[in-house]
Amino acid sequence: MKWSIIQLQKFRDKGLTLDETVTFDDPKEIDPQVREVSPIHVTGKVDIGSNRVTFHLHVKGKLVLPCSRTLVDVDLPIDLKTIETFLLSETEYDQYEEEEIHRIDGDVIDLKPVIRELLLLEIPLQVISDEAREQDKLPSGKNWEVMTEEQAYEVEEEEEKKVDPRLADLAKLLDQNKNS
Repeated sequence: MKWSIIQLQKFRDKGLTLDETVTFDDPKEIDPQVREVSPIHVTGKVDIGSNRVTFHLHVKGKLVLPCSRTLVDVDLPIDLKTIETFLLSETEYDQYEEEEIHRIDGDVIDLKPVIRELLLLEIPLQVISDEAREQDKLPSGKNWEVMTEEQAYEVEEEEEKKVDPRLADLAKLLDQNKNS
């Protein structure tokens, strides 16, 4: 998915429609935890102006990631829409501080690194397989266990309510002072 600026300028009046498939031979080039990347289908249109090229993209595909609990393969569907802008003039970058823009490397616009970045941003911190979700039992071992946030909060509340037996008399004295 590379175009030279001269190629794109030919489509300046009529625009350009995209319908291509991008493949990543090594899934590790996206992220080390990605096990597999399906062919990524990219559709959209390109608006070409005198000083910038804007891609309106719809990206669809699938990533295979390990489950955070069981390490089995989990399919993560990708379906996103984005607008990516490339400025043709180096002097105009200052005007677009607020927008997400890309620099052109030489005289060629390459969308593959942009798509790789979009895929990387779609990877969640945790992926949990359906089986792990259904089990509802979290991993545990000798003297340790994984808890949900709610379970940890409940345990913390219970520990706060318990009074150290050595301080039980002091707690009674404080209760008597409150009641008086």
